[in-house]
Amino acid sequence: MSASAVRPTLDTVENAAATPDEVQPYAELGLKPDEYQRIRDILGRRPTAAELAMYSVMWSEHCSYKSSKVHLKKFGERVTEEMKRHLLVGIGENAGVVDIGDGWAVTFKVESHNHPSFVEPYQGAATGVGGIVRDIISMGARPVAVMDQLRFGDVSHPDTARVVHGVVSGVGGYGNSLGLPNIGGELVFDGSYQGNPLVNALCVGVLRHEDIHLANASGVGNKVILFGARTGGDGIGGASILASETFEDGVPAKRPSVQVGDPFMEKVLIECCLELYAAQVVEGIQDLGAAGISCATSELASNGEGGMHVFLDDVLLRDPSLNAGEILMSESQERMMAVVTPDRLDEFLAITKKWDVETSIVGEVNDSGRLTIDHHGQRIVDVDPRTVAHEGPTYHRPYARPSWQDALVADTTASLPRPTSAADLRATALRLLASPNLASKAWVTDQYDRFVQGNTALAQPDDGGVIRVDESTHLGVALATDANGRYAKLDPRTGAQLALAEAYRNVAVAGATPLAVTDCLNFGSPENPDSMWQLVEAIEGLADACQELTVPVTGGNVSLYNETGEPGLIDSAIHPTPVVGVLGVIDDVRTAVPSGWRAAGLSVVLLGATADELDGSAWADVEHQHLGGVPPRVDLAAEKALASVLVGARTAGLAVAAHDLSEGGLVQALLESSLRYGVGVQASVAPVVERDGVSAFAALFSETTARALVAVDPAREAELLAAASAAGVPALAIGTTGGDAVVLAAAEPVETITITLDEAREAHTGTLPKLFG
Repeated sequence: MSASAVRPTLDTVENAAATPDEVQPYAELGLKPDEYQRIRDILGRRPTAAELAMYSVMWSEHCSYKSSKVHLKKFGERVTEEMKRHLLVGIGENAGVVDIGDGWAVTFKVESHNHPSFVEPYQGAATGVGGIVRDIISMGARPVAVMDQLRFGDVSHPDTARVVHGVVSGVGGYGNSLGLPNIGGELVFDGSYQGNPLVNALCVGVLRHEDIHLANASGVGNKVILFGARTGGDGIGGASILASETFEDGVPAKRPSVQVGDPFMEKVLIECCLELYAAQVVEGIQDLGAAGISCATSELASNGEGGMHVFLDDVLLRDPSLNAGEILMSESQERMMAVVTPDRLDEFLAITKKWDVETSIVGEVNDSGRLTIDHHGQRIVDVDPRTVAHEGPTYHRPYARPSWQDALVADTTASLPRPTSAADLRATALRLLASPNLASKAWVTDQYDRFVQGNTALAQPDDGGVIRVDESTHLGVALATDANGRYAKLDPRTGAQLALAEAYRNVAVAGATPLAVTDCLNFGSPENPDSMWQLVEAIEGLADACQELTVPVTGGNVSLYNETGEPGLIDSAIHPTPVVGVLGVIDDVRTAVPSGWRAAGLSVVLLGATADELDGSAWADVEHQHLGGVPPRVDLAAEKALASVLVGARTAGLAVAAHDLSEGGLVQALLESSLRYGVGVQASVAPVVERDGVSAFAALFSETTARALVAVDPAREAELLAAASAAGVPALAIGTTGGDAVVLAAAEPVETITITLDEAREAHTGTLPKLFG
């Protein structure tokens, strides 16, 4: 937003009341005419320039969830008492908090920074990491790990490399500088994301139960303190407005300045905040992210019991030319706002001084029930804070199943040619292994520090990341994030459930018990009935599935307007991409189960049954550039049963290695498990073909869910098979580890397929360096 979008001269409350007909740039700030009129009705006058700035950012889609909150309520409505058992803080705060035992709690959340990352990839991604880390700090926790979910356009498009290099460098540069291990995520390329890449960042933090902090301003006379970096002109209306509209030429409000991050300032801020919490000098705290001071002041006041008065002149500025609206809208990074009692103020200031963190007292809590702000001795804001922070517009957007959906579903893979000979099956497996979405992500993950702090038990390329929480007991948590936009395009309800099922399965594969969920729902424009239908279907599906799996949604983010095409067309928006993160608890991280086998002579057991499910698969994409049909069937009861076997196998010391089956099917899982530590396998799919009535091709490439591979000492194979049988999970011993190749015996008349680890490694690891290195 340009400086001219807010009046350069001081516009007071008194002046606003005296000049009701003055024309204001509400449209440039992203407000619709009826929304502007509603603000006038609330205030009983026109808003001042500063008030208009506040309402515009706080009523943006990114901050208010005005198109989605009527549907997001379903997450809360479907939470059962059993789901609440481990929940200490749920939806509504900066991040959810989950009890993991022994007085320890974990807070975690995933959020998007999509649009800024297209405009300026490095800073967009870096400040996305910084923002989610501050959400975790504000709960009273020490951040211990990050993850990222990245979606880019077609690998052959000339702009893709610009975005990839910038985003990966931004994620790594900020996270590495903070000293936070990056333990997992996904990297996907698809033409649907060409103009709307997705950068979803997750952070997890640990704290003791008694250390939980909430965002509210209570206690008349308590001081409101802004501390951290100074407020500048970067990111004025950044994420709040930029992420609340589609990109359109000629609309300056859609491409404002992207925030600029300083990870070293944030690192100091983390340590400063943790010392403030330890000293118990903070009554309430809020990070400054989207909407900046507008958000922090209005949300703190709205969540409190009274009101708040703010002296805007006392905000420390990097740019003294900023006017009041710009100060309120700036999304400058590395800032926090705290509420402190007068008798603890000196202690607070002593700690911030110790850490060389600039601090200013900018306001005071009162009992007015209003948020008032003065600038240069004059009143420029006088509002009910709830109308800004929590009582913005709520829309029941029209939605309908797209006109093109039936044709998409009818276009199945049934007529696509399938390989049948050993040579063709082998060549297909190698092409999938080398495809950008299934190839090794080491080119990316090697730019991230996965083991800093020394608490990482598992990280990429393992299925789930595992972090130790308690050094004395080795208690820890596992995290996995998953999404499949292709599945969700075919059926958004099922696609959301499949994302949850895969993340749930990946946590269980590591040996952890799934406890809670965070999500980031990336969709097209809510003003497009097609995209809105996809969003509603995904929320409904996810809410139902969370209830069945008894894992509550603790918080997350909705990112809309990821759309640049003409509404109503099949390719007008990104593939609907509901990213789901699942957190699980593991009592001893030393027993966490890796995704590959280290030794020869182990029995390899396939858990779960296989069906012929190739629609939306990696095979259909890589081999035929095809998307159509119906995604794999969701069987949540089977997922729960599988998870119980996997967790039990870890607890009993049965599982030496385990890997879930997802994209690319059984053959991809066997290849990845062998490549993990360079130990091959001799396996046969004949038992799968015979038991499940599928072809050798389907046995190898189908993406049926609720399946996993487990490597076990052959002396204990019978124990694993018995445990699976007791849980009602189909199980087959299909092979033995060893050698320097993946050797697959298929059903007659197909001959044995042999892929050496050297050629598999070359195919798997060479793709991304060739494309972007």
